[in-house]
Amino acid sequence: MTRLKVSLIAGGALAVAGLVVLVGASPAATTVTASPSGITYAGEVTQGGWIRGKVPQGTRALTLDGEPVKIAADGAWFAAFDRDAKPGETLIATLADGRKVSQTVAIAPRAWQIENINIPRKPGGPTAEFMKIRQPELDRINAARNLQTDAQGWRQHFVWPAKGRISGRFGSQRVYQGEPAAYHSGLDIATGTSGTPFVAPADGVVILAAEKPFSLEGNLLMIDHGMGLNSAFLHCSQLLVKEGDHVKQGQVIGRIGMTGRATGPHLHWSIKWNDARLDPILFTGPMN
Repeated sequence: MTRLKVSLIAGGALAVAGLVVLVGASPAATTVTASPSGITYAGEVTQGGWIRGKVPQGTRALTLDGEPVKIAADGAWFAAFDRDAKPGETLIATLADGRKVSQTVAIAPRAWQIENINIPRKPGGPTAEFMKIRQPELDRINAARNLQTDAQGWRQHFVWPAKGRISGRFGSQRVYQGEPAAYHSGLDIATGTSGTPFVAPADGVVILAAEKPFSLEGNLLMIDHGMGLNSAFLHCSQLLVKEGDHVKQGQVIGRIGMTGRATGPHLHWSIKWNDARLDPILFTGPMN
């Protein structure tokens, strides 16, 4: 059995097998794994969570349940789990000599905030007229997420972009007489007034900065953190950066507002890794 050296360091973190892991950041226990395969990882191993790790030197490729995982020059990598991830996913590394080694990752379930409504869900969907406006916006969002940058924010512990009341939690969902509606894809931070500045939660590159409000998101700002990880900030009253800008953690990048489909001033912050939707609070820990 592999033994891990664990020690407490400043900031309430654990130094484990050469990795720094923040503790107390989520309802799931932080998991640290070392395996005979030589793959190591640590993080929030739960639905909506993430892991960072290292592969053996010279590893040619890494996949998580068949999806390619990018490997940095130093052997570090990042992967994450969708809100509805299944209980287990498999890491497979192709080593320098061509051998494949695998490791199953056990993903803890979450108790989501579900509201059962005893009325039928409203029928119908978006009209053709609305989709003429909406489709170009969706195309632009998808194109932004496909951009590749040299951002290194994926290596950092994220900070809160703003402080305020959490008015909407990731993963919450309404069910209308047994028919589920879409779940809430991000975290809402309400500050009470428009114009409050918000900051970059981690280093990154601006991949989308809407010149005019989108129909749903309003003034939309998207930041790539590298390795397929990106943040989106919705309903802004003002954007203070432009596409292509490199931003640093803690840099003011915009102001909170209520543009688009919003009933009051708040910042909707969502995070995705490739197609997986993630819980921002698992990157920051509770708001102090």
